[in-house]
Amino acid sequence: MKARDIALAAVVIVLWGINFTVIKLGVNEIPPMLLVALRFIFAAFPAIIFVKRPAVGWKYIIAYGLAVGVGQFSFLFYAIHIGMPAGVASVVLQSQAFFTILFAGIWFKERIRIGQIVGLILAGMGLLFISGNIGNQQASTIPVGPFLLTLVAAFFWGLSNIVVRQASNEAAAQGTKLNMFSMVVWSSLFPPLPMLIASLILEKPDLIWHALREINAFSIFSILYLAIFSTLIGYGIWSTLLSKYPAQKIAPLSLLVPVVGLITAQVFLGEELTVVQWAGGVIIIAGLLISNFSSLLGKSVSDDRGKISPGLEKDAN
Repeated sequence: MKARDIALAAVVIVLWGINFTVIKLGVNEIPPMLLVALRFIFAAFPAIIFVKRPAVGWKYIIAYGLAVGVGQFSFLFYAIHIGMPAGVASVVLQSQAFFTILFAGIWFKERIRIGQIVGLILAGMGLLFISGNIGNQQASTIPVGPFLLTLVAAFFWGLSNIVVRQASNEAAAQGTKLNMFSMVVWSSLFPPLPMLIASLILEKPDLIWHALREINAFSIFSILYLAIFSTLIGYGIWSTLLSKYPAQKIAPLSLLVPVVGLITAQVFLGEELTVVQWAGGVIIIAGLLISNFSSLLGKSVSDDRGKISPGLEKDAN
């Protein structure tokens, strides 16, 4: 990668890592369902005026918007609102890799490799450590409800990955390439309405009106950061990098996001983890690295075999 692109990747990692602390601070000021709605309203407008609709069917755009906005972020925002530490959330959310691999095996009939299973088991052990349920008896236990809600958010993230994969396949069949930045902008049209309805039901009109009436500069910063920096700028840069380099070179960089998430939450929110919980975070990231790179290694070995033994295939036929 060029130095400029490495710097851009670092910017995205920092923006997405800080995102969790901003969510925590945001839900302290604005009810979580309302904050999700506002995030996507400002992610869609006015960007949608200038960004061309992605070259895929509406069903994929809608499905992605609902999976990410109504699924992933509503559960994540609410989990953080009711007690999930922001830094820990950034790590636990990476369990989306487990759901992505599982869904890909079901939907696309992809074979799950031994290395992926080993990596995911290791990541699962890390989740137990970081939850504070085993190991050091003095570990600060993560609340069960918020922890499970964060896993549900990861479930929907994994589901959204499958939607994107299917949309990419459809675009490729039409001789085009899915523009992920365009997908993010246009899919942002669909979460606001259901999230506003959820806010009216769960958070009540009085609380919504109070939050809007008493909105301050920090609340506005939280909304704009989540919509512009985390969503538009983050995905804009990330999509550009994915268009220039192989996905296997770019995608693993996202595993640095929890590192920034943990450090940022400790600095700005004063979140403290025990040694056992820090170890859990490292184990999760290590497990995801094994899961990701084992499949790449298997592919590389397969490709090398194909290159050095073409004559064997001819003899076999």
